Amino acid sequence: MNSAPPRQTTAVDAIATDFYEKTVQNSPVYATYLGVPSRQDELDDLSPAGLEADSVLRRETLAALAEVQPVDDVDEVTVAAMRERLGLQEELHAAGEEQRTLNVISSPMQLFRDVFDLMPTATDEDWATIARRMTNVPKALEQWCESLEDSAAKGHVSARRQVEACITQCADLTADDGYFAALLERARTDQGELAGPTTDLLREGVAKAAGAYRDLAVVLREKLLPLAPEEDAVGIERYALHSREFLGATIDLEETYAWGQEELARIVAEMERTAQRIRPGSTVKEAIAALDADPRYLLHGTDALQAWMQEQADRIIDEFADVHFDIPEPVRRIECMIAPTQLGGIYYTGPSDDFSRPGRMWWSVPKGITEFGTWRELTTVYHEGVPGHHLQIAQTVYRKELLNPWRRHMCFTSGHGEGWALYAERLMDELGYMDDPGNYMGMLDGQSLRAARVVLDIGVHCGFEAPAEVGGGAWSYDKAWQFLVNHANMEEGFLRYELDRYLGWPGQAPSYKVGERLWLQIRETLAAQQGADFDLKAFHRRALDIGSVGLDVLRATLCG
Repeated sequence: MNSAPPRQTTAVDAIATDFYEKTVQNSPVYATYLGVPSRQDELDDLSPAGLEADSVLRRETLAALAEVQPVDDVDEVTVAAMRERLGLQEELHAAGEEQRTLNVISSPMQLFRDVFDLMPTATDEDWATIARRMTNVPKALEQWCESLEDSAAKGHVSARRQVEACITQCADLTADDGYFAALLERARTDQGELAGPTTDLLREGVAKAAGAYRDLAVVLREKLLPLAPEEDAVGIERYALHSREFLGATIDLEETYAWGQEELARIVAEMERTAQRIRPGSTVKEAIAALDADPRYLLHGTDALQAWMQEQADRIIDEFADVHFDIPEPVRRIECMIAPTQLGGIYYTGPSDDFSRPGRMWWSVPKGITEFGTWRELTTVYHEGVPGHHLQIAQTVYRKELLNPWRRHMCFTSGHGEGWALYAERLMDELGYMDDPGNYMGMLDGQSLRAARVVLDIGVHCGFEAPAEVGGGAWSYDKAWQFLVNHANMEEGFLRYELDRYLGWPGQAPSYKVGERLWLQIRETLAAQQGADFDLKAFHRRALDIGSVGLDVLRATLCG
């Protein structure tokens, strides 16, 4: 992997690195996500003034890029990727999308809570840093509320369903058995007894942070909720902008909506065939019930879940390294974690630049869930670990000799990342790792959900006609719910959260399946161009070396 000599830093690299360093300095939260020890007891300023300062930096960077000439193909990709990403962020900023952001999964109220999960906890000083950052939560939320209220004054407010759900999340976080109440106990568990002053500081910080989230709920209830529209859909114009945000590509939304229904029908037919392999004569629901009851696939408790995740992730790394993929030594370590929240969902966080903090797979287990079916979850381990997100993201971080810091750390596009992870699941089937019919059904079950949300997300937000299976005509919440239940085999609480996520985060959910589609199209194009010379391992190496650029940039780079 490191046989080639390092590239000389170019003028383009210097511009990208300057943008990266200034962004990290301006965003203590982003610094934590990157593992950079900068202002770790502070939080970001997301007031209108803070967002405008970010915009100024983007515009200055785009102007600098216009004055410089790329010297090689790496520079050409950097310029294309920065123009696409920063230019799109400026479009979102001008449209007021940054200021109005409030949803159940990816808005500042979650950002300011989630960042604490990535902070070191090994020493008293680590906990003191957490405590000091906790004391800054009130200021950060107040600044963000300035943006929400300013946006509301312009007539831009998130849908009522999102505001109400975020009020509920504030209540959950600050409940007697919520995140903040559990933090002091977690500190004692992780570190043993903290020093008295540290305990006092942490108790004070937790109290201030919890109080800030209670205050946030009041602002949302009293100032935003009365102004929030009942309509969940954002409309085709806003949706097209967000689709580009998450894909880094422009797609035909009507064609993609039709394709999503065709792809879903294909997956449903394959699930029906697989059900016969599991239990002849059964329906898909009956086959899934049989898998859920099969002790071969059953895990009891989160400790068993974590151990199983780690075992599976480590096994694939061992079997794939130097065989199917070039996996650098630091990338061969991944940590599988049970998240301290109980919202549901599984996610990945990348390693620090020096790999002292490894890439991590997190499982947020909802309250009351104590049993887990490996038949359903094995494909998720591949998605989040290797050959999915961990291989993709950690390898990009590793490529210091080739890529500047912006390319390695900041240029992440959902359609590229999530599309690759879904492609990775399919690749595991191609390589024979899904021959067990239960595990294969688990992959198909996940694919069914991903295809269904292409249809649901585009259809609801763009106002396209609903499928006949839910009555056709205009989409409604009830039709969206029925469609989701028809094509997902999960707990009701999880699916309700999923539906709220789609309604409040337009364009993100389809980026998985649409991203996979675009990845496969790129592979097929290259295979046709190269004929007998096409090498799958070489394709993967070249594609991953480029990093997580927008999918239009990736296609142009690989396919010409």
